[in-house]
Amino acid sequence: MPKSRLAYILLAIFLGTLGIHNFFAGYTGKGIAQLLLTLISFGFLGPVVFIWNLVEICTVTKDAQGVDFAS
Repeated sequence: MPKSRLAYILLAIFLGTLGIHNFFAGYTGKGIAQLLLTLISFGFLGPVVFIWNLVEICTVTKDAQGVDFAS
């Protein structure tokens, strides 16, 4: 069943520095990387991770299984 693109975008905007949107889409490795970058840097790298999230919002169109997001 396809996951919602809107849910992915909202998770990326509001909880993206913790990588929650990547866990939602099944990209566990990227989610862990974003979570660790934010936590280990005590949030100082949060803006860098947020920019990473903006890039993902614009470029990621499929979940980890290769299924297109539902509109």
